[in-house]
Amino acid sequence: MRYLIFSDIHGNLEALEAVLAHASKKKIDHYIFLGDLVGYGASPNEVIQTVLSLKHPVMIRGNHDKAVCGLDSIQTFNPIAAAAIQWTRKTLTKKYIHLLTGLAKGPLVVHKNLTICHGSPFDEDYYIFGEFDAVEAFGYFDTQLCLFGHTHFPFVYIEKDQTVEGIFIQENPFEIKLEKGARYLVNPGSVGQPRDRNPKAAYAIYDAEQRRIKFYRVEYDLKESQKKILAANLPSALAERLGLGI
Repeated sequence: MRYLIFSDIHGNLEALEAVLAHASKKKIDHYIFLGDLVGYGASPNEVIQTVLSLKHPVMIRGNHDKAVCGLDSIQTFNPIAAAAIQWTRKTLTKKYIHLLTGLAKGPLVVHKNLTICHGSPFDEDYYIFGEFDAVEAFGYFDTQLCLFGHTHFPFVYIEKDQTVEGIFIQENPFEIKLEKGARYLVNPGSVGQPRDRNPKAAYAIYDAEQRRIKFYRVEYDLKESQKKILAANLPSALAERLGLGI
């Protein structure tokens, strides 16, 4: 069974389409989305429609999804993010607002070996940055593997022999094999809003039978995404940061 693992699209249709096109040759059985369909980008309706068209998508909510549909306040967001949330709320169809409201809250156990969450397994809005955060997170799930998003950084944390090691994924592609006796926290990176100074869209494929996870980065039509943001009168910084990968 092969799972496409993706997170943090943030209304960036061009990045999502590039990821799906790149993965289409890799025989994907199921799709697992780790939250934040919307926010920042100018194509929220199209992004949701595209994800819903996938085969057997499993989805959980992100903090921007919650804020857009009114389940969370925008007061904790910076002014640029808050402006994008307000724009998205006005732009989304009622049908998709309702969909965001009904998205599952993480953590969610997908099967006996896999847990998914947006921020962390103990708090869906918490950012896992570094081994200290990962040590705490490992105490809140029982499966060998937990997938998370939210930070927009492709990362792997490995718990083995009572130690935790973090690996920042920079190679493209990059593959890890799940070892017996070890547990893993894995972030595939962000599809539509990378923040590791690499503007390419990020995703991963989990092969449950071979017990391997492979990370990819994909070029997409960045200029078109930026043009749409500016045409929608969203803050220009949202377009600029896409090109910088921050």
